[in-house]
Amino acid sequence: MAPVLRPGDRLLIDPGSYRRRPPEVGEIVVLADPERRVRWLVKRISTVDLVRRTVEVVGDGNERARDSRSFGAVPFKAVLGRAYRVYHPPDRRQDL
Repeated sequence: MAPVLRPGDRLLIDPGSYRRRPPEVGEIVVLADPERRVRWLVKRISTVDLVRRTVEVVGDGNERARDSRSFGAVPFKAVLGRAYRVYHPPDRRQDL
């Protein structure tokens, strides 16, 4: 899959989106890095396990991306919010 986001893109995030409903496959999310909590990752949800309340995430277009292939599934509570729009730079503005 070709990357939707580029380095330098600034995103609008809905931190309350998963209080109202569970995450869905294909959504782009911001999550706390499971290995370095002070770092945030932007990834796409590939699998949702409603029983275990976990998601698996992957990076778009990069087989070497740090994602669930390297650190496994992450709990819903590690997901900080759903990215829904690129707002900057102006020529990249788009809904996600």
